[in-house]
Amino acid sequence: MNAWRDRFSNRGKTRIVVCRVMIHLAGNEVAPLLGVLNHAARQAIQAEGDLEALGEGLAEICQSLLQHDIYWKSVANEGDVFFDEGEAGDYVTELFTDSAQRYGSAVYGDDPEESADAAFSVPITQNVVIMLTIACEGDIPALETDLGSMSALTAALKAMINLHYQGILRAVQVHFSPAQIGDELTSDQLLMHYPELVPL
Repeated sequence: MNAWRDRFSNRGKTRIVVCRVMIHLAGNEVAPLLGVLNHAARQAIQAEGDLEALGEGLAEICQSLLQHDIYWKSVANEGDVFFDEGEAGDYVTELFTDSAQRYGSAVYGDDPEESADAAFSVPITQNVVIMLTIACEGDIPALETDLGSMSALTAALKAMINLHYQGILRAVQVHFSPAQIGDELTSDQLLMHYPELVPL
């Protein structure tokens, strides 16, 4: 996690947006998306946290989410704007820690020491929650709003893809649950561990 701090230091005063988007998908056909997550996790670990590689994985995941929008069930988002880079880095760490503590969460991103088994072993399940946490420079209206509608979430995912290609991402983390073969994310577990999710 020190790498995040490094990315926020030694720069001028800049507007930094830090946000997390949680998306709950449900259905029998979410398996292709799990394959995308596994592929992105492998690439991120091999790249040892390189931000360009993480951004590429984020863009791939967002594109796949857009293609699977019929399985979107609920969403939650939160974030803040910072002009102090240390505070922005601290908030990224706070969101990372919270996401990592959620039920059955696996991670791909800035932590290459994460166990390969934990990062790659995502089961075929009826419910999947994906948590996208990013930090970027500038004014990003599509992310600085309530994402409680299909159109708003679509715009936010497209914005994340564009942020990668614009080269203004400062941090990228993707967590997903469940994370172990044979685990199932039940409706009760969704309510208990992801209470902020709002139906789309």
